[in-house]
Amino acid sequence: MIYVMIVLVLLVIVLLAFGFYLANYSLGIQRQSLEDARKWQDEHYDTSYYDGLKKEDYTIKSFDGYVLHVQYLKNPKETDKYIIISHGYTDNHIGDLKYADTYLNLGFNVILYDLRGHGENEITFCTYSVREAKDLIELIKDTRQRYSPIEKLGIHGESLGSATSIACLKYKPEIDFVVADCGFSEITSVMQMGLKGMHLPTSLVHVASFCAKMKYGFYYHEMRPIDSLKENQIPICFIHGEKDDFILPQHSILMQKETKGYSELHIIPEATHAASVLTDKEGYRNILENYFKKIHVL
Repeated sequence: MIYVMIVLVLLVIVLLAFGFYLANYSLGIQRQSLEDARKWQDEHYDTSYYDGLKKEDYTIKSFDGYVLHVQYLKNPKETDKYIIISHGYTDNHIGDLKYADTYLNLGFNVILYDLRGHGENEITFCTYSVREAKDLIELIKDTRQRYSPIEKLGIHGESLGSATSIACLKYKPEIDFVVADCGFSEITSVMQMGLKGMHLPTSLVHVASFCAKMKYGFYYHEMRPIDSLKENQIPICFIHGEKDDFILPQHSILMQKETKGYSELHIIPEATHAASVLTDKEGYRNILENYFKKIHVL
């Protein structure tokens, strides 16, 4: 009997050790430098427009005093329309340049920022939209105050940034629209897909979630942007790559069904994760332009 107890104790220790490893791996951020991000952007599309823009770098304090680094890109043509763009996991505000030129051409001033734990911000862990959504709310408030008067203000997110944009809707932000590109509806199934790809039991996600709560204060099942859509009336344009095998298009499909306001869903043929705008740049612009006309932003 004592041997069985020893084996069980050892098994629990091994499971917890592995659970903490997964929690640390999943919530830790292997962030890119601004230089590496710019190099990647330069290799995949023309970013030369960025260098000649009038820019303003500043910081804001979030709900808990955390400092966020922000960059404002002034449109060469005078406009009272603004867009805040939220980048993906491990990336930084430079990664949003592939969207910024389209918004500039459509008549928006562009606000980029580094999500919590990313870019130039202080190192911390990721909560996959929980704290990040509160950060975005503070940036929206700051933008309203800093650049008043504003005719139209929207938010655009990619991947983690998309989930963050959706999650912030539960706080009823003062915005006119959302563009949500390849976001997840909840993070648990994404974690399970990762475990499956490692040929590990998907049930280990529950052990990792428990360990994440123990160390970081958050369960994976708290990271559910879709829950913010139950009463949402703000228009949303969902965009997702057809061949996205990291965050499946089903996430955007489920979120479109959940939201109560006007919504569109565009599945981009041949596009992989976070590559819709690179796969069909002109088509992407047309989607945004038509969407904005329908919701009376343009």
